[in-house]
Amino acid sequence: MSNKEIETEKNSEKETSGTKENSTAKNILGTIAYIAGVCIFVFLILHFVGQRTVVNGNSMDTTLANGQNLVMDKLSYRFHDPKRYDIIIFPGPEEEGMHPYYIKRIIGMPGETVQIKDGKVYINDKELKSDVYGITDYIDYPGIAEEPVTLGKDEYFCLGDNRPVSQDSRYEIVGPVKRSQIVGKVWIRIWPLNKFGKVS
Repeated sequence: MSNKEIETEKNSEKETSGTKENSTAKNILGTIAYIAGVCIFVFLILHFVGQRTVVNGNSMDTTLANGQNLVMDKLSYRFHDPKRYDIIIFPGPEEEGMHPYYIKRIIGMPGETVQIKDGKVYINDKELKSDVYGITDYIDYPGIAEEPVTLGKDEYFCLGDNRPVSQDSRYEIVGPVKRSQIVGKVWIRIWPLNKFGKVS
């Protein structure tokens, strides 16, 4: 084999090696760019659209459990009004100088008259049969809704799904929730991973 052939073979090996190195470098850079893009996307979502929050307590069992991590949608209600059965977040009554956030489900809508009698929710004097979210079929404590509660044009009557333990709109200290108090809507459960998904 001539010297020229040997040199050509060596150059070919170098080119092949260089191509592999370039390909590996491109793959690494591509992976880094992808991860960076995902991180930026998540940051933008959490900063401008959503907000992470943690469930504290059992008032929304079995829909939401204590310690679960959620992402709250802060944007949707800028474009449309809350709907019945949405799970919303709003500041609760003051406790030790702070207003802990409450997570409850909308039951009564603006302008409606809500009453709890015979263990059932009534809207405008008709039983709300589509309310299937309570952990029990019977509501023991009607609170202020023992008598008819007529909601204002910007008020919502909210209950926790675990109604035997939930402090919600039935309690005078909480009462109907004003539209301006609503911080956002529960959107996605992100922890634990086996429960990951949209919350309804």
